[in-house]
Amino acid sequence: MKLSYQSIQNQEAWKGYHLPAYDPAEIAENTRRNPQWLHFGSGNIFRIFPAALCQKLIEQGKMDTGIVCCEGYDDEIITRCFRPYDNLTIGVTLNADGRLDKEVIGSMADSLTMLYDAEKIAQIFKQPSLQMVSFTITEKGYSLRNAKQELVPTVVEDMENGPEGCKSFMAQLAAMCLGRKQACGKPLALVSMDNCSHNGEKLQMAVMEIARAWLDNGKISPEDYAYLENDVAFPWSMIDKITPRPHPVVEQQLIADGLEDISPFVTTKHTYTAPFVNAEKSQYLVIEDWFPNGRPALEDAGVIITSRDTVNKVEKMKVCTCLNPLHTCLAVYGCILGYTSIAEEMKDEELCAFITRMSREEGMPFVVDPGVIDPQQFLDEVLTARFPNPFMPDTPQRIATDTSQKLSIRFGETIKAYIASADHEASELKLIPLVLAGWLRYLIGVDDEGNAFDISPDPLLPAMQEKLAGMELGGPVDAEQLRPILSDASIFAVDLYACGLADTVIGYFAELMAGKGAVRATLKKYVH
Repeated sequence: MKLSYQSIQNQEAWKGYHLPAYDPAEIAENTRRNPQWLHFGSGNIFRIFPAALCQKLIEQGKMDTGIVCCEGYDDEIITRCFRPYDNLTIGVTLNADGRLDKEVIGSMADSLTMLYDAEKIAQIFKQPSLQMVSFTITEKGYSLRNAKQELVPTVVEDMENGPEGCKSFMAQLAAMCLGRKQACGKPLALVSMDNCSHNGEKLQMAVMEIARAWLDNGKISPEDYAYLENDVAFPWSMIDKITPRPHPVVEQQLIADGLEDISPFVTTKHTYTAPFVNAEKSQYLVIEDWFPNGRPALEDAGVIITSRDTVNKVEKMKVCTCLNPLHTCLAVYGCILGYTSIAEEMKDEELCAFITRMSREEGMPFVVDPGVIDPQQFLDEVLTARFPNPFMPDTPQRIATDTSQKLSIRFGETIKAYIASADHEASELKLIPLVLAGWLRYLIGVDDEGNAFDISPDPLLPAMQEKLAGMELGGPVDAEQLRPILSDASIFAVDLYACGLADTVIGYFAELMAGKGAVRATLKKYVH
């Protein structure tokens, strides 16, 4: 059988799948007449999270329209993953106990590309019924600059030429918003759902920088600029749902169910995708309540609608205490100990004890409690369900990428909380310094058996290796050689000497460097 409108009419053939409890064709027609929700970035997380939320609202009778999904980067997702399957997707939930929950998601009412359907998308922007435009385009999608922080040529060209015929996506977006102003003048919410801090601010800054250039160049009026500044909202959000590449076990299960033409493929732009999406069960979406033209009843599908301050607190809870620091610990030590799977690391007695004690004993006393999600429950779910899930093929090597850029937020905020506390001192910390020492040991590029391994990309890697030059496994550790690194507050958010942690880190590092097997021996000594 094939994934299509016609096929899902035969419910008997789709036993074991949750099918749309509505007519997707009717929803698509309603959406065509009164579009309410437009989405850019038609990748995996969109199809199994926002699109599934919309399906839930339609089935509850809270919405009678679906989502128009648009792709501004990789057209093949639309032409090969959406249109041949009547815009349907199979969403597969990977339960930690090995069960698969399968659902056909039919809430995507239309699928468009900026390359071929720009005029149609611009017309949707002009409809008074449109309430929100959401985005999962990755953090890079909001950037107007290259690695040297120079405006890219297409953005410069768009800034000079004005709203007509824009080439860069952010300029096209600003132009379509101005088209809305001219057509109906109604306000609109642009909602980033990307997994990056202060995502709404990143989107707003990109749109408004282009608009400011247009205003300065006489390409738009002060009234146009004021519309973008006052009538277009940019709510912040926090999204959390691990959505790995299509899993071979899932593909085999779907084929065993009788499905055809379901296999994953890689687009020419290197997107790994398939007509199905698989993801963990846990999911969180917290959005700032800033929708000047109304919105769907997202809270009825489990979305937390709240204040910007609370969104920020949820982000800090996750990034500074309950998830990201644990990831970094498993990343650096996993690479040194030869692991290629986070789930496998969770079976390691020392590593599991390490992150459990570090988070509960050192992180949680200073966790930011957002009030809308219980930090203890969130952490317990990470430790007992999310990280051990064998279906989550995340690797320590991937997570170790750019570690130098992550240490200050993931550990520095907790260290600063200890410094600021009247009842505690940073020097009390024992396990967080062991992570920092582990990072230095990781930068040596030699595993616990004495074999070289590839260090993941990191912008500070050349500078760090230069500072660590000459240090070898089994050789002496020169404490003074470490001073330029450990005193660098741009890496750790604090000077580790000033807060009394440098000597602890140096001591651990010396033990980790003692020779083959020293990393395992050090973990056994300190984490139990």
